[in-house]
Amino acid sequence: MLKPALRRAWRGRNTVQFGVTPAHAVTLGPVDIATGSFLELLDGTRGLPLLREEARSLDLSDRHVDVLVRRLAEAGLLDDPRAGGPQADVLRHRAEVMERQRPDVASLSVVHPGPGEGLRRMAARRAMRVQVRGAGRVGASIAAVLSGSGVGQVEVLDGGRAEPGDVAPAGLPPAAVGERRDVAARRLVRRAAAGPPRPTWADRSPAGGQPGLSLIVVAPRDGLSVYAPVPDTAAPWIASGTPHLYAGVIEATGVVGPLVLPGGTGCAGCLELHRADRDAQWPRMLAQWRSGRRGAVPACDLALATAVAGLAAAHALSFLDGELPASTGARWEAALPLLDWRSERIGPHADCSCGAATGTEGAGASGSVPAQDTMAG
Repeated sequence: MLKPALRRAWRGRNTVQFGVTPAHAVTLGPVDIATGSFLELLDGTRGLPLLREEARSLDLSDRHVDVLVRRLAEAGLLDDPRAGGPQADVLRHRAEVMERQRPDVASLSVVHPGPGEGLRRMAARRAMRVQVRGAGRVGASIAAVLSGSGVGQVEVLDGGRAEPGDVAPAGLPPAAVGERRDVAARRLVRRAAAGPPRPTWADRSPAGGQPGLSLIVVAPRDGLSVYAPVPDTAAPWIASGTPHLYAGVIEATGVVGPLVLPGGTGCAGCLELHRADRDAQWPRMLAQWRSGRRGAVPACDLALATAVAGLAAAHALSFLDGELPASTGARWEAALPLLDWRSERIGPHADCSCGAATGTEGAGASGSVPAQDTMAG
């Protein structure tokens, strides 16, 4: 079948364009009237033998059909409603899940052009475990989006009790105020999930162990911990090779990134050392900010927090699906009121103990990462 997610239009009398936006649009030509009529038959209800038979009634030869189908497949325009592997078959028969996530699968089919890839990657998400550190306006919203997008296990870590300022349309509801943040966040994650929650690893494994974390999203309520993260906090993740992504809001400035691939891209320690190189007074000021009182109300605009959460979740999902988003080894920032998103590259620092500067940076900073290879201990 032709991918239904791509809109079709004639660019002229003999050229068809599939897709609207330049990022994913493809043109096909020359296409005569008979071939254009044949394209309408590629709706997933006919196999190739029946397509050849109906093409003959349009005076199209079997060879013409085979060449056309091959060209469409090579251009990433064909989907297979039965492809994707065993896990995709399981998901395909869960009607309540598919109805919720049909738009997500359609998006994946556009981004990953192979037949059946959309459903295969959606099924792969269900085997993944992500940890979100923070249940404020940004963190809770990220957790909800990841759960609703099909990630199998989304854990949220935070302390204390939810306050009115933690409430967000995509995050904790007003009823959560006064409740333990981690308890409220777990309920949010369950409510956002499409279908019943996936069984935990302990339920499925005789050994009772947990699967490795695919990703940690660091989204604390204190935006300073994202803008200037403490390197020691990330040391266990660096040591275990666990990818982690920073996201948050500080003083009406949204921050997404960097996505750190241990040993391949710049980490929190690299970021701190680079800043000290540029500004000799940075360590002095940072020590004061970290040790100062934190009683002030954070300047975390609700719309900006929601935008940051959405962008961070999209970057996280892109990584989980096997790609390296623009936050890999880079930080994106946007400040109110202009909201002009700008990126800053954060390369490995020679003096950082993470070892990225002495490793092969290309292994973590460019190319694609297969979804099954993103699991880390």
